[in-house]
Amino acid sequence: MTAERDPRAWWLDDDPFDKKKHSDNTQQTSTTSPKYENPANPFQDILNDYFGNTERYTIPVHKGSIWHFSKIEIKHLIQATLAFTLALAFIGKGIVGAIENPSIFIIDGFLYFISLAPAFLLHEMAHKITARRYGCWAEFRANPAGLRFGVILAAILGIVFMAPGAVMVAGRTTTAQFGRIALAGPVTNIILWSIGIGLALIFGELNIILDRIIQTWLWGNAILAAFNMLPFGPLDGKKIKTWSDTIFNIWFSITLAVVWITYKYSSILFV
Repeated sequence: MTAERDPRAWWLDDDPFDKKKHSDNTQQTSTTSPKYENPANPFQDILNDYFGNTERYTIPVHKGSIWHFSKIEIKHLIQATLAFTLALAFIGKGIVGAIENPSIFIIDGFLYFISLAPAFLLHEMAHKITARRYGCWAEFRANPAGLRFGVILAAILGIVFMAPGAVMVAGRTTTAQFGRIALAGPVTNIILWSIGIGLALIFGELNIILDRIIQTWLWGNAILAAFNMLPFGPLDGKKIKTWSDTIFNIWFSITLAVVWITYKYSSILFV
């Protein structure tokens, strides 16, 4: 299979994992799972099981836009974003601190939403759009168990560790295409981080609230990029390393450098 654009990128289905295809004349007696012709692409089956998609159906397709967001995807994106924001609002205070000072809790939630929601959302959308360009079905699905665990942990301990969800991908891809789909997320965070550096240099020290938003923006994108580049489990780094050790080493080094720069110069940019 070549790496050229697949014309099926303009086809989509709202949710091939959640929907059964019934016939008016005959009763459905059997189902089939999406076929992954690339043996280096077992990640999707793991995600399907992890997110509870244990039933397996034939994927129906119909013509639509590559930029389409289904109703269920929008719902899951909203759920994940709100839960992620709520957990972030508990950072350093937990539910006890939130009850004692609800105004600070609300303000922190708002600031974290502005500064970190784009890092999370655009990271996932980069995976989605890249997968669509290769002719795959791709939509975000939230992880309810991960969201609950993350919010409860933040409420009790005041720290955030959450698996909000992931972009589910179904279709035929080469190892290189699958690696590029994975790489799109961390690259997007590095681009957002670079924008934050520019904003810090231009608008730094003008306003304490703006400084806090930019600083959180930098840290959020730096950590999200570096964490996802780790070559373990379902993280992006493992799929990128399977594709190319050289590309993995380059981008992993870049993300680590971005974390170091953010740590080293954060106090200088925001004196």
